[in-house]
Amino acid sequence: MTEPATAVTDPKPAGAEWEHRLAAALAFLRRRVTGQYEVDEFGYDAELAQSVLLPLFRPLYRLWWRVGLSGLANIPDHGGALVVANHAGTMVAIDAVMVQLGIHDEHPSHRQLRALGADLVFQTPGLGEFARKTGHTLACNPDAERLLAAGELVGVWPEGFKGIGKPFSERYKLQRFGRGGSVTAALKHGVPIIPCSIVGSEEIFPKLGESKLVARLLGLPYFPVTATFPWLGPLGLVPLPSKWLVEFGEPIPTAHLAEQADDPMLVFNLTDQVRETIQQSLYHLLQQRRSVFF
Repeated sequence: MTEPATAVTDPKPAGAEWEHRLAAALAFLRRRVTGQYEVDEFGYDAELAQSVLLPLFRPLYRLWWRVGLSGLANIPDHGGALVVANHAGTMVAIDAVMVQLGIHDEHPSHRQLRALGADLVFQTPGLGEFARKTGHTLACNPDAERLLAAGELVGVWPEGFKGIGKPFSERYKLQRFGRGGSVTAALKHGVPIIPCSIVGSEEIFPKLGESKLVARLLGLPYFPVTATFPWLGPLGLVPLPSKWLVEFGEPIPTAHLAEQADDPMLVFNLTDQVRETIQQSLYHLLQQRRSVFF
């Protein structure tokens, strides 16, 4: 009686895959050493960002905060657009990176969000260079306008430090949206404004208070006291695993208003419209979420 043949797994495909990865890694290192890579006028290093920097945050995005995105169809496949979002985080402005990563990974066109950051980000050694290499730049009108004119997708968090540093008792209550500089830039170039609502970032470091003395000594906008920091030392810097929901609302067209970009009343009203749209969306998302952590 002939015994049935035992299936033999061919190791070649797996071996070929590892060879391909090793060759790609060596080619990447060679380009870095020889300087054969491109950096744009803002310092954005697309290859480094997509191959090394953004992957560092994917475990947080997929496993820790389990970010759920909706409304991606409202982000155009190409051309300039302005994404305006609420801001939180207390210890770090990680919401900008999560939105950037979500659009890059889940949008059909894998668009790169060029986020606008505060002066303090680019004045901090190491952090400023990291931010620029991942596509961020200074939150100022000239930079925003150049990016929009080039057809880039630009992200702005107009609450600034007022949003990041607000106490836990005021979570999901939007702060003032600044002077509307980014809205003016969108008007001048006639690009759509896309409201973005983020739920989950308010709970990663619940802020209970702050030390104004320490903030002044360190030259910071505020020095937070959270439920875990500084009481637990370095462990207090580990964010809580809240459940995140991110929603991109319907685009607000501005092409027909380009000639009125210098009208302060129009800018104020449009900024207020975006702010109110995000606020109502936050209330809706909070009702959808079963709990803070699920």
